[in-house]
Amino acid sequence: MDDITIIKEETGQDGAKVIYAQPSARICARQIAVAVKDGVVLQAAFMGGCSGNTQGVAALVAGMKVEEAISRLEGINCGGKGTSCPDQLSKVLRAAVK
Repeated sequence: MDDITIIKEETGQDGAKVIYAQPSARICARQIAVAVKDGVVLQAAFMGGCSGNTQGVAALVAGMKVEEAISRLEGINCGGKGTSCPDQLSKVLRAAVK
């Protein structure tokens, strides 16, 4: 789906949908994990990538409605790659609410 590969989906003890995905090879992060419940991002995490930036993005989307996060992140381009860590996160979030 749109450059991402879903590695694993599970339901957390709190009922949250948790998705682990491998993003496009065009970005630095090797994996993205999200937890979503009732249309709200509970948590996001990046493995790899620019640590400060990915931690900042993850902290900013926590508690945000999924659709709002998608609309803010989708289409962000990093260094002419046609995508970015935030853009790939939007694709994982879209998969989480599918």
